[in-house]
Formats: sequence, C-alpha cells, structure tokens
Amino acid sequence: MHRRAAALLAVPSLALGLLLAGCGGDAELPAALRSADGHATTSHGAGATASTTPTATAVPDVALRRGERFLSLELPEPYSPKAPEGVGTDDYRCFLVDPAFRTDQLVSGVQIAPDNAAMVHHVIVSKVEPDQVAAATALDAKDPGEGWTCFGGAGLAGTRGGDLDDADWVGAWAPGGGERVMADDIGIPLSKGTRLVVQMHYNLLAGSGSDQSTVRLRLSEAAGSDKQALRTMLLPAPVELPCRDNRTKGLCNRTIAVADLKKRFAEEPATADLLHLLCGPVDPGPVQSCTRTIRDSGTIRAVAGHMHLLGRAITVDVNKGTPQARRVLDIPVWDFDDQASIPLKKPVRVGPDDTITVTCTHDQGLRDVLPSFEGTTDRYVAWGEGTTDEMCLGIVLMTPR
Repeated sequence: MHRRAAALLAVPSLALGLLLAGCGGDAELPAALRSADGHATTSHGAGATASTTPTATAVPDVALRRGERFLSLELPEPYSPKAPEGVGTDDYRCFLVDPAFRTDQLVSGVQIAPDNAAMVHHVIVSKVEPDQVAAATALDAKDPGEGWTCFGGAGLAGTRGGDLDDADWVGAWAPGGGERVMADDIGIPLSKGTRLVVQMHYNLLAGSGSDQSTVRLRLSEAAGSDKQALRTMLLPAPVELPCRDNRTKGLCNRTIAVADLKKRFAEEPATADLLHLLCGPVDPGPVQSCTRTIRDSGTIRAVAGHMHLLGRAITVDVNKGTPQARRVLDIPVWDFDDQASIPLKKPVRVGPDDTITVTCTHDQGLRDVLPSFEGTTDRYVAWGEGTTDEMCLGIVLMTPR
C-alpha cells in the first residue's frame, strides 16, 4: 500500500523550495554545506515564524572550482500570475527550459534568483529526461501562453516526480535560500538532451505584477568524473489540524475543508487523503508524523524541512524509537523565512529495513499574530498547496553507499 500511495502522490514541489539547492562541504566539514559567503552552514536559524514577503538579497558568488562553469537560464518571458481556477490566492506555473546539453553533465550547485521576490513563495527545478521531452512540449503547447498550470507535480506521466524515494528535483528555492555549493565528491547527473521544468509558486497575497526569474546551474562534464550521484528522498506527512474549541461547522468540517482544497487546486483525489494511504490512519491534532522504510543503501548528507505559516517545529529521525535511533533534523522553532537545507557534520549511513520518520507540529494560534491571516477565522487545516494552507515535509539528500 505504501508503494502504491507513493506512486500516486505528486508532492508539491512542495512547496518546499525546498531547499534543496545543495548539500556539500568544506575541507574541514566534508558533509557540510558551504553557503554563498564561503562559510560552513551548520545550524538552522531559530527565529519566530515570519512573514510571507521575502525580499531579494545580493548573494556573493562562490568561486568556480576546477572543471566547473555557470549556465544561467531565464524563464522564457515575463509572466503575470493569477489564480488559475478563478478562486484562491496561489498560482503554480511550470515553465519548460532547454539548457541545450550536448554532453552528459553534473550539477554541483544551483542558485535561483526570483525576479519578483515578494510574489515568489518557492521554486522547484526538476529534470525532464530525453524520452519525456516530447510529452513536456505537448503539455506546454496545450496551455495558452508560456508554461502551464501545475499544482502538485509538473503533470508529466512517467517521470519520477511521484517517486518519493528518488525525486527528479535538481534544486529549489524558498525564503532563506541562496546558492548552496555541493561537496567536491557529489553531483546531480543530467543526461545529454535533458530539459528542465521550473515550477514557480506565486503567492498572490504578497504582491502583484510580472515575474521572470533566473536559474543558474554550476555544471561540469560527467565524462571521466568520479562524483557520486546525489538523490532526493521526500518525506511527506499528513496535516490534520482541527479548529480551536472543537468547532466542526463550515470550513471547520474536514469534509468541507478538503472539498475546498480540491476546488482551488483542481486536485482529485486530494493529497490530504492520499497521505493516509502512505502513512496510515491518523488522529486529528497538532502533531503528525509519517514513517517509511529506506529502500536502498545510502548515506544521508543533508536534510531540510518544509512547512508553511502555522508550523511550529519539525524533526526527522532514523530508526525512531529503537536503540539505533538517530535524529538528523531538529528545528524546534520553525522559521518560514529560513528554509535552507542543513548539512550533517557526520553523515549517517542507512540501508534497507532502516526507517525514517518526519514529525511536524502546527498551531492554529499563529493565525492571531500573522498578517497573512488577518481577517480570517479558523478552518480545518489539511495538506494543501496554498500559502495559507499547510504542509509537513522532510527532504533528505543522499548518496549511494
């Protein structure tokens, strides 16, 4: 059942920016991320949950290493976001970009520069293998204007977007993200003829106007390289947060609230329901988790978490509840504006039959203090794509054993 559910889920791009743009290291910290100022990143900012209107900041370049070069890719033309279903405050738009690879490449860093930072909630860059390019081109052509509406995944059948154990992500941006340069021994492989899908999540509550964001890849030739392939494991968990005071009328009723999600995001069936197939039945409440079994042997190099504005805390544990338990992510105070991936000072080896658990805590009380919820009342909160909806997601960056 778990495998079937994983295949059905098109985890958002999850909002997440997730945060992936890298997992890497300095000579002193082989598994640590090196941030754009050259310092090792070893901890997560623990500020209060913040706003939804990040501003663009200048990020100093990290010098190119031997064999590396930069390739900048801009969205095809300026795009003016709008609610595609006519309701809601979010627009997910996918753009097909051709990097014109004539040889196999390795990505060792990704920097995403939002053009209209106030509107951009997150960005996900995923790869389209050569045998899927025709399908992606056809999907793009069906939707008027540049790109296509793409709540959840990119909408390409046969891609690994629904494979939670080996997602097709190349990089991502969310508030707090800059370029993350990967360690010398790892890279994300991209085959000759590969194209990229850039999924933009625009928050219509936070701004207006047009956007033409840029993705910059740090590339090197794959031929002759001994780098290990970096892969991404996604750990979604349900969000089932009732209204306060046990209210169950209107949008405080789960059935009505999930129907609203389906309407706003043309989502059938709802991810909120599919997650129960993946993770098992849950009791509504502020704390939810999901445990999965590791499929292949590997080494965890970095971990990230993703929630929205009602998030309080998130953890990721290997073999939770056993003598071998190891916590690989611990963010006790969630900060929406700091979602960068966190390197492990000491990489953790895992293999088949090990388990990995993501746990999230959400709080309806944050509605009372955050500007984005001004004028709103409680609703039953389930997994949803919107900025004022919620998610619970762990992102684990691994290399093969």
